[in-house]
Amino acid sequence: MKGQANILVIDDEESMRDSCQQTLSRDGNLVKAAENGSEGLIMLARESFDLIILDLKMPGLSGMEVLKKIKEDDPESMVIVITGYATVESAVEAIKTGAFDFIPKPFTPDSLRTIVRRALDRRELALENVLLRSELKASFGPDVIIGQSKSMKKVEELVQKVGPTDTTILISGESGTGKELVARAIHRHSSRKGKPFVAVDCGSLVENLFESELFGHVKGSFTSATATKYGRFELANGGTLFFDEIGNISINIQTKLLRVLQEREITKVGGSQVIKVDVRIVTATNNDLQKAVKEETFREDLFYRLSVVPITLPPLRERRDDIPLLANYFLKKYNLKRKKNIKAISDQAMKALVEYNWPGNVRELENAVERAVVLAENDVIKSSDLLYYGLSVEAYSRSYMYKTQRLVDVEREYIAKTLEMFSGHKGKTAKALGIDRKTLRVKLKRYGIG
Repeated sequence: MKGQANILVIDDEESMRDSCQQTLSRDGNLVKAAENGSEGLIMLARESFDLIILDLKMPGLSGMEVLKKIKEDDPESMVIVITGYATVESAVEAIKTGAFDFIPKPFTPDSLRTIVRRALDRRELALENVLLRSELKASFGPDVIIGQSKSMKKVEELVQKVGPTDTTILISGESGTGKELVARAIHRHSSRKGKPFVAVDCGSLVENLFESELFGHVKGSFTSATATKYGRFELANGGTLFFDEIGNISINIQTKLLRVLQEREITKVGGSQVIKVDVRIVTATNNDLQKAVKEETFREDLFYRLSVVPITLPPLRERRDDIPLLANYFLKKYNLKRKKNIKAISDQAMKALVEYNWPGNVRELENAVERAVVLAENDVIKSSDLLYYGLSVEAYSRSYMYKTQRLVDVEREYIAKTLEMFSGHKGKTAKALGIDRKTLRVKLKRYGIG
């Protein structure tokens, strides 16, 4: 584990406590000590520790009882058991109860350092696995910022300037413009790039579970809390925490988020431990937060804390010069992913891509190119291969030659046809349109569809 670890030593022998503290403190760790099991449990209730070193043989509450209580409260906790009464039976029982490893007294400073390093590395790996599982559920766009237009060059320059700082950043732009992509670029340009980047989709989380997702919860804190859970703040510790669609969080959560930004500490739902966190906050929104502040649906003090540096992403229709570059990037990407060998996009098809207004922006363009790669029968994508909402660009182009429609009418028709194509399945419809479910729900309500 890189960096400083917070370690608790629970042992009734003062000499053993002092020895562990001195040895592990020299390695840059923060080490605290408790002289019995009861005192150790009280400290664990107040504070979060990366590692616990626990003596098995103590007066009063035994080490095995303390171990069972620790693992009951937090199954993911990392515990090394030490004892001067080493037997195979006690070692097996401790490890079966959840101890990481077992070390008999007396032991050398080097042997202690070795086992502690292994335990901390295992803990870091466990946290990375939790983070990986959550990231596998997410859908990401390209891993680089693509664009040669003046507006995107300005965005890239700003990212390079603010990336190395630790300031909070608010990224604004329509759905699908690549706000998370820019947030990840900021993280890559920062001193935190070796630490986690954790994304929170504020638009998809249920309100009554939001606090648990952010701060974690302890076992038994509510009906479905069958085990202690890491929150996003813990997972992102040392790295960057990205809140997508921050305008969707309630006033209640806004207040708690503001407190975390001020105090740099959290408490799990149902718990009393104070957990120190060190994260950089980057947020994004497709809403007008200043308007929300005026309407008192978003806290003014939180808005100013989050928008120290604002970055605005232009919609794709305002940077049409980037469309060929993006389209060819996605062509290469999905050639590899779909094991295809599409060599190019025809001039007519590219012209159709450039002229289209892209209400779903880059995300919609990516989906369109992916569909074309899958559906194309030749090694060049033609305009007939570009299926928007079940109809070809070519067909729409011909229809526009003979009649003029308002953009809202075209969009209403597109959405209705797509919804029909997917038999009313809103999730598949949103994905095909290149927009998120919340945006689709808003549009369906606006147009009276479904």
